[in-house]
Formats: sequence, structure tokens, C-alpha cells
Amino acid sequence: MKLNRSNFPQYKRHTERVIQFGEGNFLRCFLDWQLDLINEKTDLDAGVAVVRPIDSDYLPLLDTQDGLYTSIIRGINEENKVVRDYRVISSVNREIPVYKAFDEYLSLAHNPEMRFIVSNTTEAGIVFDKNDKYDDAPQNSFPGKLTRLLHERFKHFDGDTTKGFILLPCELIDYNGDRLKEVVLQFTDLWKLEDEFKVWLNESNIWCSTLVDRIVTGYPRDEKEELEKEFGYKDDFMTTGEYFYLFVIQGPKDVLEKELKLAGLDLNIKIVEDLKPYKTMKVGILNGAHSSLVPVSYLYGIDTVRESLEDEVIGAFLKGAIDEEIIPALDMDKAELEKFSEAVINRFKNPYVKHYLMAISLNSMSKYKARILPQLVNYEKETGSLPKKLVFALASMIRFYKGDRDGEVMDVNDDTHIMEMYTKLWNEFDGDYTEVAATVLSMEDHWGTDLTKIKGMTETVAAYVGAIDTKGMKEAIKEVL
Repeated sequence: MKLNRSNFPQYKRHTERVIQFGEGNFLRCFLDWQLDLINEKTDLDAGVAVVRPIDSDYLPLLDTQDGLYTSIIRGINEENKVVRDYRVISSVNREIPVYKAFDEYLSLAHNPEMRFIVSNTTEAGIVFDKNDKYDDAPQNSFPGKLTRLLHERFKHFDGDTTKGFILLPCELIDYNGDRLKEVVLQFTDLWKLEDEFKVWLNESNIWCSTLVDRIVTGYPRDEKEELEKEFGYKDDFMTTGEYFYLFVIQGPKDVLEKELKLAGLDLNIKIVEDLKPYKTMKVGILNGAHSSLVPVSYLYGIDTVRESLEDEVIGAFLKGAIDEEIIPALDMDKAELEKFSEAVINRFKNPYVKHYLMAISLNSMSKYKARILPQLVNYEKETGSLPKKLVFALASMIRFYKGDRDGEVMDVNDDTHIMEMYTKLWNEFDGDYTEVAATVLSMEDHWGTDLTKIKGMTETVAAYVGAIDTKGMKEAIKEVL
């Protein structure tokens, strides 16, 4: 039996209030999943009209299941228990292929009930394409399509100031709402649209920036038959994600909480004045922990994130790095940081996500700079001493780029100039670990500063690299535990 509304009439359609650019697994397992929970608990009654923003016949439309699909949420909860939650999502009403149904797409602007616009068109989606024309059907870029839709609404409702949207872009770029608004305004200039329209864009619409966080592993191809047997129906759009999620929205708290019916709901949705602290928390703790873990654990002989956390030594190293060196260097409420840290550890332990260390080792030099170095510098500035575990992670990374683990050749990848530097450094190595450390630390073009100027940095890194290279990781790590 197929999952659709004919076979399962208990799943009613909701009033269309949301236009969603992007039909992919992430939004369906993140935002549409949250809307489904809110619909169930409140009178929000928000149905989603999904816009497929690309021209593709390869994938069938969600319409083949009347918008229904199953979310499969699995992981470790706050009580440290493994959980599995299956849910039929009914917040999606239909999917519009914009390249084949442009008029239907534009008609979304005519619906007075429409209030929200969400998107996830990848980091490359929010771009200005000067070749887009107003009369294209559709425009090539996402912001071009959006500008045309917004202008259609402006015209249809004669500039009614109550008919603006709340825009919630979910693309992974800093201050995505500000950037999206900026590009839309570029199109108004390119197309020479009315000044009144510009005023309406600025004053009648709420352009929110967001931070989104959930690992979505997508369609469970290897488990399809087993899961469908368990469900009792066929589902071609089921999608899997981890237990943890975080949705941070920068915007007017009173308006957003009222419009999204968030009062009294126990959802991890935060309305804030500024995203920056949450971005710093996510990058510092989640991404910083990943990047600290990879070279240490891999050279220790472990291949996956979960196995790393299950190992007593590596688990203690990572937890110590977060609790003792990363959190103290972050300027944010300590209780909130600790709560997020606990969630990160549980996410890393998720038995349903097999995350290979080598798969997240790409461009480790740039990742260390962005994710770990700010905490290292802040820690040293505040305490006058070096954060041993974060420095040890840096030394491990330098040894990692040597490209062998106990005689096994490693597939290390980074930008060409980085790889050439390390190849030369290790090929010409003459036993002087201080020279190795100084060469890497003095790369001012990469780090943005000369790290050899930090007191004790060169000597400490050199000692750690030497210990890892001569004694092996299992012996060397004892020095920082």
C-alpha cells in the first residue's frame, strides 16, 4: 500500500501559508518536520507549497504521495538513551516544478494566507545573476525567481503593507537573510522596478537570518525494504535524520513567536537579536571538536567518530578539550554552552550515523584556523598559558599531513599549495621537529598571524610532533591527559 492521502485520509491538508524553495532531504527532515510538530500542538495550520527551483525530470514530485512522507529520527537523547521516532509528515501539501508550471508558481503570490518563505538552495544559491530578466519564466537564480514572486505579490495586492512575508533562508552562509535581501534589491535596480516596491520590500517584509543544525542522512536506501515492512506502507520519500536539531532565528522575538505559535512549546527554536554567539558556539564546540578529534583519533588507530567517543582515551581527550579549553574561551552563557556540549557528545555517539574521520579531514588546515585557532588564542590571552589539548590537536594535524599511519599510506587532501608545502617539509625532514613546527606556525598568509610569536608555541608543538612521530600516538597522548 502506497503512502498517500487516499490510503491514509487521517492526514488532512493544511492551509497553505509557507512557500518553500527546495524539496531536498534537509528541509523535509528539519523545517517541515518542525512545522508538523507545531501544527499538531497548536492552531498554526501551516501547509507548505514546495517549489522545485531546478529543472529536473529525474526525481518524481512529492505530489505522487500527496506531499506525505516519513521522517525517521534516530539518535541518543538527553537521558543518554537510544531513541527511534517515526513520523508521517503532513505539513507539505504539494510540489510545483517552476520550470514547467511558472504560472502556478506565480499564483502563490495571490494567496492572501501565504505568510512565510523558506529556502535551502545551497551556499551557492543566494547569488546575483545579471543575466536574469524580469520576463524570464522562470529566472535562473533563486533570488531572481524570488524577486519576481515578491513583485507579483506587491502588484496583486496593490502594495498592501499587511501582505509582506517573513523570510527564513536556511542556506549555510553568515547572515543569510541580510544577504538575500541585498541580492533581491540588486534585482529591483537591474529591472528598474518601482521605488514603492523597494519601500514595500524593506518595510513590509521581515528578512530573518538563521542558523540551522541537524545531520540529515537522507533516504535510507539500504534499509528501505525493512523499514517499509515495519511501517506497513510504501514510501519513496522517507528521510532520516539525527535526534538533535537547532533552529536559531535572528528577528523580532514578539512577532516571530506569535506568528509561529511558539509559546509553551518545547522545541529547540531560539529567536535572538544576533546569531553571532550561536554561530561561534556551533563552530567552536561542534566543528572545533570534529577538527580536534580527526588527526588525534585517526593516528591513534580509529576510523569513525562514534568509535572515537567509545574509546576511553580518545573520549577523555575530546571531552577535556571541550570542557577545559574550548568552553572557557567562548564568551557566552556557560550553562548553555555546557548543554550544547553534552548534545554534541551524544551526537558523536549516534549509532545510526557512521561518520568516517577521513571523510571530514578535507582541508584540515583551513578548518583548524576557522574552528579552533580563535579559542586557542583567546585561551592563551585570558590565562597566559597554552591550551594543551588544542595545541596537541594542531601538532597531530601536522603529523597527520605526513601521510602515513603505522606504515599505511593515508589519502590526505587539501589545497595544492598546502599539500606541496607538507610534502616538501616531510620529504626533507632531517630530524629537527622545531623546524617542522616553525615552518607551519609561521605561515602568516594562512593563519592571518605568525603563530611562532605566541610564547612557548613553537617549542610545545615541536615537542608534541616529535613525541607522536617517534613514540606513536598511543604513547604521546598521555602527555596531555
